Amino acid sequence: MSSAPAQPMNMPEGAKAATVAAGCFWGVEHMYRREFGKKGLYDARVGYIGGDTDNPGYRAVCSGRTGHAEALQVVYDPTKIEYRSLLEFFYKMHDPTTENRQGPDVGTQYRSAIFYHDDEQEKIAKEITKKVNDQWWKGGVSTEVLPAGQWWDAEAYHQKYLDINPGGYECPSHFLRSFPPLS
Repeated sequence: MSSAPAQPMNMPEGAKAATVAAGCFWGVEHMYRREFGKKGLYDARVGYIGGDTDNPGYRAVCSGRTGHAEALQVVYDPTKIEYRSLLEFFYKMHDPTTENRQGPDVGTQYRSAIFYHDDEQEKIAKEITKKVNDQWWKGGVSTEVLPAGQWWDAEAYHQKYLDINPGGYECPSHFLRSFPPLS
């Protein structure tokens, strides 16, 4: 049985949330804003999820001892963006085959994960992950599919970090890969 849905704050009427972890959250946020910003994305926030420490901070999460992943939570209009499109983009913009690692960033805080908010998202996440594993990444996917628990916003200076600091660090694993459509 799925756990209760985790609800992000400030959800517009009819909006949905999607939560993913794909390594350093600065680049993940930047890429999602660029791709979906004018297509029905209401907001994107970086933060922490999946651990066992209340109200974690960046330094604690970076230590790898909190169990939390650096993650992105998007709030979107489901009449304009399909959840499966968000997940297909997720699998194209990072390397889901390196367990607890993206490029030079190593540790459980940089793991690849999809945190679902309801039973329908769980079903779609597992379906897309299987297809991606079979068709794009040829059996190498190490992405976890987990229920979304408590979300913790990252500190304010992390939000829109690469917009504010255009020359800031960007994980070299974060770029859009070209794959054929999933069948």
